[in-house]
Amino acid sequence: MLIAADKFKGSLTAVQVAERVTAGLRRVVPDLTVEALPVADGGDGTVDAAVAAGFERREVRVAGPLGEEVTAAFALRGWTAVVEMAEASGLQRLPAGVFAPLTASTYGSGELLRAALDAGARTIVFGVGGSATTDGGAGMLSALGARFLNEGGEPLSPGGGGLADLARADLSGLDPRLSSVELVLASDVDNPLTGPKGAPAVYGPQKGASPDDVETLDAALAHFAKVLEAEAGPRAAEYAASPGAGAAGGIGYGALLLGARFRPGIEVMLDVLGFAPALERASLVITGEGSLDEQTLHGKAPAGVAAAARAAGKEVVAVCGRLALPTEALERAGIRQAYPLTSVEPDVARCIAEAGPILEDVAERIARDRLV
Repeated sequence: MLIAADKFKGSLTAVQVAERVTAGLRRVVPDLTVEALPVADGGDGTVDAAVAAGFERREVRVAGPLGEEVTAAFALRGWTAVVEMAEASGLQRLPAGVFAPLTASTYGSGELLRAALDAGARTIVFGVGGSATTDGGAGMLSALGARFLNEGGEPLSPGGGGLADLARADLSGLDPRLSSVELVLASDVDNPLTGPKGAPAVYGPQKGASPDDVETLDAALAHFAKVLEAEAGPRAAEYAASPGAGAAGGIGYGALLLGARFRPGIEVMLDVLGFAPALERASLVITGEGSLDEQTLHGKAPAGVAAAARAAGKEVVAVCGRLALPTEALERAGIRQAYPLTSVEPDVARCIAEAGPILEDVAERIARDRLV
């Protein structure tokens, strides 16, 4: 039995999901062999998933999205580091109810990458998602040695809004170690930097951006890419239009400028976490996340787990808080059946507040259906 589930956002971490499912299964089959491999798709929870898989957790002090100092973590095993931009620049780093769509910066994410370099990493998996920022990765690049100046030769103010004043970009001071590191951009979104499907238009409102802010940010990021084209050549324009450039407020664009290779986040994480050998040992796979919906089908962790398991001829079921997919869609994704918390407790508020005990009851139901 392999449990490879993502977090139930706002209720349970991926590790807690695995613990609760294991407890419920063992109520029915006490001696059941269970292997837990918490997964993530590059967004928040990615470092925790790596640590649960045996990576060492490293903590450093970096700048949060508003410039305040925060303690952020990355994961290290051998020469491979897993860096999660949300640890430094995520929405969870903002005070409750506070948004800063024009001024939030990814500077701390650059500091995290630098810490991974300092730790000797030769491969860095850069998981991006859940950001509070829309600065095109300018803050991250600044932390790594780039300079972005206005007409007066002064550094720009932080955030995407400040990019409108960019007159000159200088990438010559970038950390030289970056040229000898394999940098993998791991994301579950493939948006370009700007335009109707770009970072400001699609994700800006989630970060508190008004329609006027979205327009301002889109123009500022387009200007950013134009100025960088003068510094870095045509590739800067090509990267702006590339899949993944718009990930996490455009930090994907900054990562591509550093030479990153874009890959779907769940594919990268399954490789890093050692999913294939665990799958070989499994007779049944349980995946899941808080909400199984249309977004799940587009690169989220459960879809990636199910695709890999189906290719290996393994049966997959899913647990979730809320189920918003018809049976046919689940089957097309490779999921035989989904077990939502609401099948045990119809009250959604209770499902959120008491997710752990209810998930154990759901897992008990799975054991009776599949194992007895």
